Amino acid sequence: MTAGDFRKGVTFEYENSVWTIVDFQHVKPGKGAAFVRTKMKNVIDGKVLEKTWNPTEKISEATIETKNMTYSYNDGELYYFMDDEYNLTPLDHSQVEDALQYIKENDHVVVKFYKGSAFSVECDNFVILRVMQADPSVKGNTATNALNDAILETGAKIQVPMFVNEGELIRIDTRTGEYMERVKG
Repeated sequence: MTAGDFRKGVTFEYENSVWTIVDFQHVKPGKGAAFVRTKMKNVIDGKVLEKTWNPTEKISEATIETKNMTYSYNDGELYYFMDDEYNLTPLDHSQVEDALQYIKENDHVVVKFYKGSAFSVECDNFVILRVMQADPSVKGNTATNALNDAILETGAKIQVPMFVNEGELIRIDTRTGEYMERVKG
């Protein structure tokens, strides 16, 4: 693989660590050689690094294993995920913080492993969650595209249309954190 193949989510080895591409930009200036500007995150310690690459530079792709697991519980410090054989895998907050906004106990997730060590959790692209708190809509505001702050059952804060009320179920795109639609429950 070369740096020109970089896309969001690509995992590779660099300087004896494993990194994943968080953001990238292929740049072709009017003068000079093309390059790839990246923002990458160390999958083990969470460190973020910005680096510019030559698109022809060779990169070693990292072999990442994925496992379907279920979020079991949090003991105040660690988050526990169970596989099909009832084995528990504990992860700390930094490894699960992105997914935590959209998962609750007993939800199915994908846990990523590198050389046997778990390093991240991914939830489904779309989840259905209950609105626990939303400012009441004012008559007349519901016809516009105005947005309102809402707090979901997981504690996540998102923007929802004014017509969404407390107690309703909504579908959320976990990749963007955006409201998609109301769901009949």
